[in-house]
Amino acid sequence: MRPDTPADHSAEAERLLRTAERYPEDKEPLLLRAAAHLELAGARERASALYDRLLTDSPEHPLLIKALQAANLWEYGHEAEARALIAGVRAAAPADAAPWEIVAETLESHDELEDSHDCFTAALELLLPAGENDVPYSIQSLLTGRHRVRRLLGLPHDDRDALADRVHTGDISLDELHDPKRLWALGSDNPAELQAEIARLRSELGSYRSALSRPFPVTVLHWPEPEFRELLTACPELQTEYPTYEAHLTDIEASLRELAATGTRNLGIVRGTVPSYEAFAASEQSTPANPALLPQYATTLAARGHATPWPPSKGAPCWCGSGTAYRDCHGDG
Repeated sequence: MRPDTPADHSAEAERLLRTAERYPEDKEPLLLRAAAHLELAGARERASALYDRLLTDSPEHPLLIKALQAANLWEYGHEAEARALIAGVRAAAPADAAPWEIVAETLESHDELEDSHDCFTAALELLLPAGENDVPYSIQSLLTGRHRVRRLLGLPHDDRDALADRVHTGDISLDELHDPKRLWALGSDNPAELQAEIARLRSELGSYRSALSRPFPVTVLHWPEPEFRELLTACPELQTEYPTYEAHLTDIEASLRELAATGTRNLGIVRGTVPSYEAFAASEQSTPANPALLPQYATTLAARGHATPWPPSKGAPCWCGSGTAYRDCHGDG
């Protein structure tokens, strides 16, 4: 069950802090999740201290942490410090979508609509070149956010808005969801207007519930070739699961495409190592030869922040590690 009250969020934050002590190699993603729960619990000063702790510890994703810290600080009255952090993140031009999105939405939530629009636009110019229609999952929310802010500013549709409409999968169009006049409908005496707004809110709530129910990607386990060989040497019983390395790679792509075809979003790949898998099996009081552990191991790696989003863009290196562009490797066909 997901936490729903401040006390639940506080308890989950403490659990994550303990887990971070147990898995120091995964400290950063675990502490980031703990900080998010502290914010939801109203403990914003503790969350801020946790972000500061992460920033002093040579983090892997410093711009993401700074963006989250800025959003948190602004919410409890430290606007000047938040603005300075936001300016630094924007100047650094992150190569990942998440810091851009957090900064842009922070500006939007504080009615800095022009700056928010510029931030969304700059992110898309960097991460999704003009004319590119292959939109990774992580970038779709940038398109949606920019569409929303442009509607609030009263700007006409452009090519990016059309692309946002194309990748949107909801029952209600983005134009309707992002209509600035929606707030007026909440005070209307017209039953038809109220019913239409209820339908829109239900659509949004369904999307939010879907995202919250899957805080990390649905993942498939990939063993790089040296690990694959070591695994089967140590556990020959898994030969039925992994008859050949080529079949293993083919099965990964096929499984992910099948999940995507059924409408599953936020997909990813986690890479296994034999030592961590053996440690995981020991923690589960089982043997690494138990095939039932494999999906549990994949989920655990995803929860600890090790997932790589799938699919990569067509021109990016293939997830398999071949060094070949995805379009010419497992993305072919």
